[in-house]
Amino acid sequence: MKEFRLYAITGEEFHPGKELVNVMEQAILGGVDIVQLRDKKSSKIDVLKKARKLREVTKKHGVTFIVNDHIDVALAVGADGIHVGQDDLPLDEVRRIVGPDMVIGISTHQIDEAIQAEKGGADYIGVGPIFPTNSKEDVVDPVTTSYIQQIEAEISIPYVAIGGIKRHNLKQVMDAGAKRVCMITEIVEADDVKARCEEIINLMEEATT
Repeated sequence: MKEFRLYAITGEEFHPGKELVNVMEQAILGGVDIVQLRDKKSSKIDVLKKARKLREVTKKHGVTFIVNDHIDVALAVGADGIHVGQDDLPLDEVRRIVGPDMVIGISTHQIDEAIQAEKGGADYIGVGPIFPTNSKEDVVDPVTTSYIQQIEAEISIPYVAIGGIKRHNLKQVMDAGAKRVCMITEIVEADDVKARCEEIINLMEEATT
């Protein structure tokens, strides 16, 4: 998969009155290089409609597009990848369905899950939640930055830190070893999404120099 640094997940409930595609395009213009559509409440047809629009804008800008959970939607729109959780289909089944070329990511919350994901052929893993977060209803307890340090020591595939990451605690995440971060509310709630993403990337660069 293409290298990435700033990963954005959709969160329409956090930007009422703003069009989903417009918000995510501003994020892309600000430096986001992966967009994930995560929608656990809409009907399948509505998820498909959103996915088609996001596939169009991500393709225009050369940005990786991931669909959360909905494998059929990911295949239907030609998404670059699918992201699954620990309670979804096993990785080998997901790979059998999507074929050899689609990116597969999986959320992990402890080191044995990460090791299993790597052995199972995941292309990348989500590592978190690092801090408390309100952007997901079925969230587990925070794993803290110590989990990032474990991942750095034992896992070789790409990983993205996620969960409660904001500008004020971003340096803690980077200092623990993370090179890629995922944000939802910190990006989509901003009045100026493009400027916010540019600021986040500047902070990431400062933390690694």
